Amino acid sequence: MPGLLLLLLSAALSWELRAQAAPSPCLAPAQWEGRWVQYDHSTGRNTRAAVSYDGLNQRLRVLQQHKKHTPCQRYFEFIYLFQSAVLFQIDQKTKECSKLALLQAWDPFDIPDNSTYEDEYTVGGPGDSMEVQEWSDRKPARQHESWVGMYTVKDCYPVQETYTQNASLTTSTRFFDLRLGISDPQVFTPPPTCTLARARPLRHDLC
Repeated sequence: MPGLLLLLLSAALSWELRAQAAPSPCLAPAQWEGRWVQYDHSTGRNTRAAVSYDGLNQRLRVLQQHKKHTPCQRYFEFIYLFQSAVLFQIDQKTKECSKLALLQAWDPFDIPDNSTYEDEYTVGGPGDSMEVQEWSDRKPARQHESWVGMYTVKDCYPVQETYTQNASLTTSTRFFDLRLGISDPQVFTPPPTCTLARARPLRHDLC
């Protein structure tokens, strides 16, 4: 019996030491601009865009970037206004605007307080690298995580996030060229063509 008690105390102490050693989630910037590449694992398609992120007001502006090797593809500007539950989709060429109900909840680019610390490592090589931490929503009772985020150690900028829904739809987003702040707050204001826009389905991006 004393041996069992000693074993339990040792296990409890080991768990406590590991918990104390694990870092806490850093606080990601609330406003930034940059670019991202989103990869849809189900379709095999990459979407490149310039992005303005306003976490303070729950706004997101995504401007799809043109690819010269896909001449028939349509490109859109998306303005997500989560506090108003509205999404505007503007055709970059025709300026046609669609007003859509924004059904999903606001999900900021940050590390939730209840996230699980996975690892810390260096991205890049000697003399040209940065330290990052990897977090997830993994829990003991769950077999797989549905979110994994990689953030820089220094300033807590997002580097990559991967989401999995229903074990069938996976989207990976890589962030780069990020700059702190919003240089032009007007990017979140829909253009005049959206004034009389009617609600309609989301348009496909191919001719």
